[in-house]
Amino acid sequence: MPAYNAQATLKETFDAIPKDCIDEIILVDDNSTDDTVKLSKELGLKTICHNKNLGYGANQKTCYNEALKSKADIIIMLHPDFQYDPRLIPSLASLVAYNNYDCAIASRMLVNSAKYSKMPKYKYFANKFLTTFQNIFLNKGLSEYHSGYRAFSADLLKKINLEKLSDDFIFDNQLLALIYYKNYTIGEISCPTKYFDGASSINFLRSCKYGIGVLLISIQYRLAKIGIKTSIFRY
Repeated sequence: MPAYNAQATLKETFDAIPKDCIDEIILVDDNSTDDTVKLSKELGLKTICHNKNLGYGANQKTCYNEALKSKADIIIMLHPDFQYDPRLIPSLASLVAYNNYDCAIASRMLVNSAKYSKMPKYKYFANKFLTTFQNIFLNKGLSEYHSGYRAFSADLLKKINLEKLSDDFIFDNQLLALIYYKNYTIGEISCPTKYFDGASSINFLRSCKYGIGVLLISIQYRLAKIGIKTSIFRY
């Protein structure tokens, strides 16, 4: 769980995780200013702390590296803000466990889950636009590329050079594009989400920066496929 100021929702998220299907929960705190670390330790989670705020992408890098050190076979990323339903962990993991896919995403856009969950309209239409753009340039058919609830095989993560990816929010999208570029597979399940004041979100300006980053990654992917390798696709 990549965490930043998650004290208010961490316990609720933890309580909903089906404990019978997991071996370990790792929380990486990105220098929170609340009591996220204290609560995480009280809940008995393996807690890793950054001494300064390194960014969402850097947080995930630590999460995955720590999970690989623990010799995990399947690694699930779940935000501790209780926006995604932890009870779907077995369903998400099964797509990877039975060798159907190398990576699996809990999508908010399948069967209109986002609409039923009352995703803000600007987020919904931005998601739709960016996903359509990316599907065209990557020649794929995902319902979305922007969910923060994902499962990976350990073998996949070992073969991705995570350190070459961004430390910012665009890390999420870079990782999926690189997975496709290396000819790995991605599956999806439908996942309802919650939108409330305590749920994590990025502001409008950072959302715009993320959106521009998605467009650039898509174009770079297409160029790399025809032999012009730039950015993350050089590695």
